[in-house]
Amino acid sequence: MTAASPSSPGQAPVSRAPRWPRWLDEIDLTLAICPQFVLYGNVRDDQLVPVDDMLVQVPLIDALWMRLRPRGYRFMLVYDRTAGLWVHPADAVAGASIGSRFAPLGGAEAPLPIDPSDIPALIQAVYESGCCSLVIQNASRITDLSGGLSAEMLELFAACAQSVQAAAPRQPGPSQPQPLYNPVFWLVDAVQDLPAWLSSSGERSRAICLASPDREDRYEAALGLVPEISAALTAEETHDAALEFALRAEGLALKEMAAVAHIARDRGLHVRNIAAAIRCYKVGVTDDPWSSPLLRSSIEDGETAIRAFVKGQDAAVQQTLDILKRSVMGLHGAQASSSSSRPRGILFFAGPTGVGKTELAKAVGRLVFGNEDACIRFDMSEFSSEHSDARLIGAPPGYVGHDAGGELVNAVRQRPFSVILFDEIEKAHPRILDKFLQILEDGRLTDSRGDTVYFSEAILIFTSNLGIGGEDEDGNPRLTPNDPYDTVKETVLAGIETHFRERVGRPELHNRLGDNIVVFNYIDEHVAEQIFDKAVANIFARVASTEGLSLRFGPGVREELVKICCENRAAGGRGVGNRLETALINPLARALFSRTDRGTEVEIAAIAREGSLYSVTLA
Repeated sequence: MTAASPSSPGQAPVSRAPRWPRWLDEIDLTLAICPQFVLYGNVRDDQLVPVDDMLVQVPLIDALWMRLRPRGYRFMLVYDRTAGLWVHPADAVAGASIGSRFAPLGGAEAPLPIDPSDIPALIQAVYESGCCSLVIQNASRITDLSGGLSAEMLELFAACAQSVQAAAPRQPGPSQPQPLYNPVFWLVDAVQDLPAWLSSSGERSRAICLASPDREDRYEAALGLVPEISAALTAEETHDAALEFALRAEGLALKEMAAVAHIARDRGLHVRNIAAAIRCYKVGVTDDPWSSPLLRSSIEDGETAIRAFVKGQDAAVQQTLDILKRSVMGLHGAQASSSSSRPRGILFFAGPTGVGKTELAKAVGRLVFGNEDACIRFDMSEFSSEHSDARLIGAPPGYVGHDAGGELVNAVRQRPFSVILFDEIEKAHPRILDKFLQILEDGRLTDSRGDTVYFSEAILIFTSNLGIGGEDEDGNPRLTPNDPYDTVKETVLAGIETHFRERVGRPELHNRLGDNIVVFNYIDEHVAEQIFDKAVANIFARVASTEGLSLRFGPGVREELVKICCENRAAGGRGVGNRLETALINPLARALFSRTDRGTEVEIAAIAREGSLYSVTLA
């Protein structure tokens, strides 16, 4: 593996000498002053370490041992609550140097089973022995701090802290001229998984974060993995493939990159198709609806159907179709250095109520994924409380339902290729909005169980009525159905920006939405009448199927109903339906219920209003 690193897409990497990870350098510098280290963050991943002028990907335990061995340490002890205690490397001789209690480790083939209550004694034995260290793996699983420390765990950690304070450095030896401690390493997911008074014991304890691999690390790892996927590549082809692998693997750990390479080999994929292997790893399926040759023709053929389904919103429909076409072409987020992990499409439908925002979202699901059920809907008015985020990603550890996961992550895990609709997003608690920041930027979300869910194959659609209501300084409505579309769009966009920047303090979320905000217009008289006719046809069809009656309007009745139902276009198509329910459905049901004539053809001869009550005359 050569020593090089990527700078920016399409450019050759900048060569550099192989170097140790920063966290290992920090440990090496502080071995003389710290008997305890708390390593947190990316502790379950492999590490890149220099070997013979190359960077090699090795497990964390091996990386730690390779850094300690030149300092005179003879072996490491590794403890895991499930596996027990063993010596690393396997051929090292521990003998009785760690005390008689743990002497069976000397030459033992299997790990020595010990209880967590033995940890203080083990730490004490390590501090008193010669030239060794102790690694406590998965230390986050030793106890659960969410409900407070039990008396037993309090005593255990207090004994550990006491040993840290009493530890003395080992004496200098032939290979190390200065005194060094026999260090104890706690490997935890988060630093707060240990009591604060243990993990931050002043100068005698050091907490070190292991960062996730950056693009440079991913490139170095890819250089070693690419030849395993496709052999007989030239140096230039290897570089290009490794750079592509590194860019597309954004957000993945080095271990996960190795798993992707294994999938590619197993599926017989060429390294040029590494994107398919990454998608397979992330979402667990090999089929890619986005690459289907039928999808382009489906979108082209579906334009007319969508325009007929969502009436009077030509500008909004055109912008939505443009974003869909961009997603199909793989150009979503193409302006960014790496966009492969972002959602396939992001749409923010804004505008008046009842104009087709939700219906267009369902139409997108039907157009892209073949059925309306591909639209997973979340009504954000149900997520207005501070702790309702637990419903989306799962309850925190220690709470009821922790193992069940959240509604959002479970839905995406089951159906990675889907439209996810967040209806009336402005009603969600600001804490919920924070979850969308990571989804929009990185296309992934970590649930309460620590599992990562990927949104890279989904379309996210938000709907909102922001910017529609309210009055100007003169007390007049800011917007009316008679305003031109450009005025509506300008006012709505300003209202959305004000909401995110000033009211909820999330300007970064507004920035991530960018130009994906699709503004809907008020319906005009013609569209309102079309909605009216369609609704009336549904009413007549329902009566025909349930009562066997054929309904028709008498002279002038339809025109009168149109005037009643379409006079207030501010409520959109939903308002037309509501007025129809009051002015036609209710009085019609009343009249048919009391009807004695059993004829099969009925004419609605007249409609009348007394106060707030409507009535119809049947003939």
